[in-house]
Amino acid sequence: MSVNTDKAVQYADEHYGEFLEDLKTLARIPSVSFPGFDPKEVVRSASAVAALCRARGLENVEILTLPGAHPYVYADWLHAPGKPTLLLYAHHDVQPAGREELWKSPPFEPTERDGRLYGRGCADDKAGAVAHTSAIAAWLKTHGSLPVNVKLIIEGEEECGSDHLEPFLQKYASKVMADAIVLTDTGNFDHDTPSITVALRGIVALDVTVRSMDHPLHSGMWGGAVADPVQALAKMISSCVDAKGRMLIPGIYKGIQKPGKAAEASLKVLKYPEKIFRAQTKLMAAPKDLLRSNWYQPSFSVNAIQASSKKDCANIINDSAWAHMGIRVVPGMNPDKTLAALKNHLKKNAPWGVSVEFSGETANPSWTTDTGAPAFAAARRALQKGYGKPAVDMGCGGSIPFVGPFAKALKGAPALLIGVEDPLSNPHSENESLHLGMFKKAIASAVHLYAEIAATGC
Repeated sequence: MSVNTDKAVQYADEHYGEFLEDLKTLARIPSVSFPGFDPKEVVRSASAVAALCRARGLENVEILTLPGAHPYVYADWLHAPGKPTLLLYAHHDVQPAGREELWKSPPFEPTERDGRLYGRGCADDKAGAVAHTSAIAAWLKTHGSLPVNVKLIIEGEEECGSDHLEPFLQKYASKVMADAIVLTDTGNFDHDTPSITVALRGIVALDVTVRSMDHPLHSGMWGGAVADPVQALAKMISSCVDAKGRMLIPGIYKGIQKPGKAAEASLKVLKYPEKIFRAQTKLMAAPKDLLRSNWYQPSFSVNAIQASSKKDCANIINDSAWAHMGIRVVPGMNPDKTLAALKNHLKKNAPWGVSVEFSGETANPSWTTDTGAPAFAAARRALQKGYGKPAVDMGCGGSIPFVGPFAKALKGAPALLIGVEDPLSNPHSENESLHLGMFKKAIASAVHLYAEIAATGC
């Protein structure tokens, strides 16, 4: 460890309490970006993030806007000539609180309990923003400079789909250009194991409406004589998977890419404790090869289904049935072709001459990256120094919409997905929380990362 890095790490450790207060200040703002919530709170959150950037020594701080979009925050420090430029990403908007009666403490009053900080946004992703500003402050306070150039983009609409991200990146292209990007909105395998996310599943989804008549009919007078669209939809859904949940859609597994060497090595050593799996899912036992199936294999899900309702249940044959369903796609799968295959399969398996209508179609690709770039080796060294334990490569079963557009905008620059969540963080659910010991290590790792990137040159 260099003397310079040593001083910055020591400063981060000694001022950790101040950085934690930075996070609490941001987390008290209910910056929910969903429609129906007060957009002024997202604006207030952006102002608070901008103020934090200024307080921690960043320059050229701006709140950037687009028509109809929630605000982004930009800041930079660009006084390291000849050194790489890092683009540091996080987002300051949050999910709705959900069922407030299930929170053990108020969702927008960050509360420390049992070594964790509870509150909406404490992990996802205001902690990511604060990890960036804290590491930058540690360097500037100890040396008056950074070993690299940095640009920050703190988004304000990630949780509602990043709908304006691509036009944002086009309008502000000069502000996002960099030699590498650090996206701090992912998790670690556990709170002790630093992780780099190297693969994300995409998603193909659609609404399916099955119809056999233009109005409901009496089930006694018409049962057996007319097609039941609810039964038809059930048969169509069941045709998509076998008894073990493996998809039966023709050609669906063709061309799927295998994990890279580093990811494959991680799969051999990482063990997902069955106790944690049961605590999270409430299932009795974990399936075999859980991590591979969740990170690197596609899956089919039915997210919602409706014909009548529990409240309006009657002795009828419904006129129609509706479901929203989708497939999580992995590298090697073309999302448009996957969507077409799903639609063709459902139509082919529609019985009794019922009509099948599709709507609300989406087809978003998966993402993966080549980890051979020097920036990944630098990140692994930094994480090992910050956590005191070797880093692993991991996948993510979910989708993160902003990663693809950023990777495209930076024209192939390395994208390092390094987050501050762990399996118990509960992002998007009640009692979201941040492991405080891990947060301290994440800040220290960011301090090391700037030095390692400077030495490597990306």
